[in-house]
Amino acid sequence: MSSEVTITAQDVYKLRQMTGVGMMDCKNALMEAQGNFEEAIHILRKKGQKVADKRADREAREGFVITLTNADHTEGILMALNCETDFVAKNAEFVQYAQRFAELALQHLPANISDLKNLPLEGRTIGDLITDLVGKIGEKIDIGYYQSLKAPYVYSYNHPGNRVASMVGFNKNNVPGLEKIAKDVAMQVAAMAPVAVDKDDVPAATIHTELDIARELLRKEGKPEDKIEMIARGKLEKFYKESTLLNQEFIKDNKLSIRQYIQNADKELTVTGFCRYAVG
Repeated sequence: MSSEVTITAQDVYKLRQMTGVGMMDCKNALMEAQGNFEEAIHILRKKGQKVADKRADREAREGFVITLTNADHTEGILMALNCETDFVAKNAEFVQYAQRFAELALQHLPANISDLKNLPLEGRTIGDLITDLVGKIGEKIDIGYYQSLKAPYVYSYNHPGNRVASMVGFNKNNVPGLEKIAKDVAMQVAAMAPVAVDKDDVPAATIHTELDIARELLRKEGKPEDKIEMIARGKLEKFYKESTLLNQEFIKDNKLSIRQYIQNADKELTVTGFCRYAVG
């Protein structure tokens, strides 16, 4: 490791919060990774240590998460206004601003967080108002997440407490009982945090990482080298089943996959996209 890399106690604690792994293991992984958190997580997983599934939310601390759709459910946004403490996240003024920012985002559908911060509100910009809040409240406050979604039918789900929210788009809007189906699927996304809609939507880098980790663990277990690739591919299929939305077991009926559940209503019905965000 380079002598210039210094691993602080704060770094170790941050990795522990991200992964749930012991302090010494986190320290050793960070040292091996020369301070790179993504690489340290990869190292911990390769060593077979159980890593809590907090990677997508690792920059989040506390805040208010909200998702909204327009009146005809063809457009929606999901946004998080982040802060440092749960106390501020429940502050009435903080919540009111988060809701107003979200309403403005739904009205304009900005392309990204930067554009969202430039939207005018009260004669100023959202970014200016956030700066004012920081000065008034005394905590770091920022928009930690923003995503818009368009589809023939978009459903938004705000979990009670506004610490997690999800939004799902569907390819049809005229299916009987669609609102209930959409709510069930959005709750599935909120609870199970899938990484993609279907197998073909999983990023190549994610597939490479999962196969790499599987091979390393199988070698560690002493599996024959000529069997490792076949077993690793089998583990990848398990990953698809657990981590892609349409292939996940439906949380309300584990005899059905999400694909089977929605196609019981309409054979052509499918999910076109989704997003999810959580704090804490």
